[in-house]
Amino acid sequence: MQQIRIHGRGGQGVVTAAELIAIAAFNEGYQAQAFPSFGVERTGAPIEAFARIDKSPVRTREHVYQPNVLIVQDSSLLATVDVAKGCNNKTLVIINTTKPKNEINLKLPKDNIFVIDATKIALEEIGRNIVNTVILGAFAKATGLVSLNSLKKAIGQKFSNKGQALVDKNNKAIERAYSL
Repeated sequence: MQQIRIHGRGGQGVVTAAELIAIAAFNEGYQAQAFPSFGVERTGAPIEAFARIDKSPVRTREHVYQPNVLIVQDSSLLATVDVAKGCNNKTLVIINTTKPKNEINLKLPKDNIFVIDATKIALEEIGRNIVNTVILGAFAKATGLVSLNSLKKAIGQKFSNKGQALVDKNNKAIERAYSL
């Protein structure tokens, strides 16, 4: 079973990112689940969301305590939240940051850390600082857990009611992130 934990702030699309991972995995024939962890937090407060992918039914409903993949949508959390809690030397980490990975202060192998300026891509392609879909392009490339096509299909399924223009912008953003 592949377990993914996503850290971000309220309003950044953290829950949607987990849902898109699960939808993309389901589109590829996997069993998947996605769920958030937050209480009465306001916009901007640290939150987490989780996704699991497996060939067999996913029966556990607990938080992801030992992720195979860690996604950090807001690098300011690195200074305030122990995002790497439960990670090991095999955990892949994807961080939205402008810093090079050798400047990331996590006690994990640098070879397992992938950095992307998802904020820049989101602003240029989508026109808003919402990085969830952008960082999923990097997730697809770094992990191979879902294909770019399944991710694009998931975006179409999730955002179709918001108009084709938004779907197209998000697809262009994930393609750009995937190509890095």
